[in-house]
Amino acid sequence: MLDVSHLSKSYTQGSLRVEALADVSFSLKSGETLAVVGPSGSGKTTLLSLLAGLESATNGKVAVNGQNLFSLSEHELGLFRSQQIGIVFQQFHLMPHLSALENVSLPLEIQGDAQALTKATEALKAVGLDHRQNHLPRELSGGECQRVAIARAIVVRPKLLLADEPSGNLDADTGSTVMDLIFQLVKSNGMSLVLVTHNQDLAARCDRQILLRGGRAQ
Repeated sequence: MLDVSHLSKSYTQGSLRVEALADVSFSLKSGETLAVVGPSGSGKTTLLSLLAGLESATNGKVAVNGQNLFSLSEHELGLFRSQQIGIVFQQFHLMPHLSALENVSLPLEIQGDAQALTKATEALKAVGLDHRQNHLPRELSGGECQRVAIARAIVVRPKLLLADEPSGNLDADTGSTVMDLIFQLVKSNGMSLVLVTHNQDLAARCDRQILLRGGRAQ
């Protein structure tokens, strides 16, 4: 499902060359869950950005369903990502002027899916928010906004779900509810999951863990 081979990312900061990620390799089977853990600045978010194709690598390969992301044009990558990869960030990144339903349907609208609103309604129902579909983000709680973001990520029925500290901005109880929902949706939809987290209890719920230190997998 996911094949990461000798992945590296470096950049220049002033006169310094910073190695954010160095020679990381791993694979993930269909339906498997993986936690990426490590201290702040260890390269976790950089890794997730590379897996999503949001950044380009200095070296190495990321293949999703056999497709090397870095061999695609920007247009091809955007289309592939919209069909194969769901992303949940710590920040919700909802469009403030769009309702919950419109936020969730947006990825499908971009694809020209005639069933966008129907599928978005189903996704909101899956996260328990079909009764809030006409509310704007400012009218929703933090936990509800994150559930809308999860619905937006799963509405395209991705093969791979990437989650970057998805409960990091929520209180403990709400965060626990959101994470229970993510694991439930991943299991029921047969998705693979890469979860970046500082929480060891959450990491322990995944099938495997990778520890990053200084950009290197331990």
